[in-house]
Amino acid sequence: LTGTSREQRAFQYLLAHAIPGDPHHILQTFDQWCYHCEHLSCVGPDKGRIVERVLLERAPLRVLELGTYCGYGTVLLAQGLPPGARLYTIEGDPRHAAVAEKVIRLAGFSEQTVELIVGPSEEVIPHLREKHGLMKADLVFMDHWKRCYLRDLRLLESHQLLAEGATILADNVLFPGAPHFLQYAKTCGKYHCKVHRATLEY
Repeated sequence: LTGTSREQRAFQYLLAHAIPGDPHHILQTFDQWCYHCEHLSCVGPDKGRIVERVLLERAPLRVLELGTYCGYGTVLLAQGLPPGARLYTIEGDPRHAAVAEKVIRLAGFSEQTVELIVGPSEEVIPHLREKHGLMKADLVFMDHWKRCYLRDLRLLESHQLLAEGATILADNVLFPGAPHFLQYAKTCGKYHCKVHRATLEY
């Protein structure tokens, strides 16, 4: 009725209630909106703790996120990066990317720390090295279309964009589910797999 999207309304709420430059408070305010106003398919606080734990354990210097959406996961990842690390995040929908860009900058992250790349992941991934300077990713967070998980993992492999010992963290592989990705990861012999049980967002 307002002519604005849910994502834009969430950002307006952030502007009104969140503390600029405080990533933790930005995420908390996002959570309040999603619990009490409108549901958004963000990672959320429960699964967010898994992401934070992995970041703490791995301390990755080069992180690739597939599926920026509103920037919630991006802020979550960026706040857990070690000094000197860089995050590349890819969003296929220009409208979502426009909101995410504002959220990321509101949280206080510069383009030197977080680079937002707009375009379909299958078109962006092959050019990450020459266009964006990503030589190899230490951590990949997949939170885009589940049907794209396996295709994009194979693209990352074929373009040699995964560092030795890299971690692939994929959301919602059981529900709504990415069965082909899961089967490949478990049976191809390249990965050690662990499934983290968690609730759905909010």
